[in-house]
Amino acid sequence: MNWFRRVSRREWLAGGLVALLMISAVFLLWPADSPSGPVPSTTSATAPSIAKPSGTATATGSTSGVPDEPVVTADASADGLPRTRDYRTLAVAAATGIYSWDSRSSSYSDVYAKVRSWWELLPDGSNPLSVLVREFEGTGVTAATFTTLAEHSARRSGTAESLRCDLELAKVQEYPAPWEGLHVCTVTVQVVDESTNGRSAYAAPVTVMVNCPPATTAPSGHCAMVAFYATAERIVY
Repeated sequence: MNWFRRVSRREWLAGGLVALLMISAVFLLWPADSPSGPVPSTTSATAPSIAKPSGTATATGSTSGVPDEPVVTADASADGLPRTRDYRTLAVAAATGIYSWDSRSSSYSDVYAKVRSWWELLPDGSNPLSVLVREFEGTGVTAATFTTLAEHSARRSGTAESLRCDLELAKVQEYPAPWEGLHVCTVTVQVVDESTNGRSAYAAPVTVMVNCPPATTAPSGHCAMVAFYATAERIVY
C-alpha cells in the first residue's frame, strides 16, 4: 500500500511534468506579432553584401611596405602635379604639362611660374634654375617669342605617346642614378600647336628626373620633379 501510494505519486508528478512541457512548447511555437506585422524568417532571405566604393584601392600586401594608393590626376594638387609615389605618373604629368599652355588665358610669366613650381631645388645645387630656363626655352618658347605667339592666340597641348624609365633606358643602364629614389624617365609627347596661322602636330621627347622616397632629399610621402631636359643633347635614350 505504501509502495502503491509512492508509485501513484510518482506517476502524478510525471504526468504533471509532461503537461507543463506541452504547454511551454505551445507558447514557444506560437508566432509572435511585432507592432508592424509578423517578424520575417531570418532564413528566408539573404542580407545584401556591402559593395566597395568604386575608385578605391585595396591593399594587397606591397613588398615595399608602402600601401597602394589611387591614381591621382595631374590637377589634383595646388601646383598642378600629382602628389604621388608613382614616379611614372609624375613624369607623364610633368612632361605633358610642360608642353601645354594657352596664350589666350596665360602670360609667359604664368606659364614659367607653373613649371618653376614643379622644379624642386636639390641641396647640393646640382639642378640650378639656370638649367630650368635653358631647358624650358628648349621647348621653343621664350619671353620674346611668347609675345608674338599671343598676338596670334597661340596655344599648345601635349599628350603622352610613350614612356620609358630607369633600366628601360640604355644610358641609365650605363650610368645608373647616383642615389636610391632618383628616377629618370623619357616621355615622348605628341604636341599640337594651334594659332590663327594654322595647326601643326609633332612628337617631342622630354626627359624628366623624379626624386622619390627613400631618398633623403625627397619630400616625405610623395615624389617631386627635380629636373627636365628638352634640348636634344640632354635627352636620355
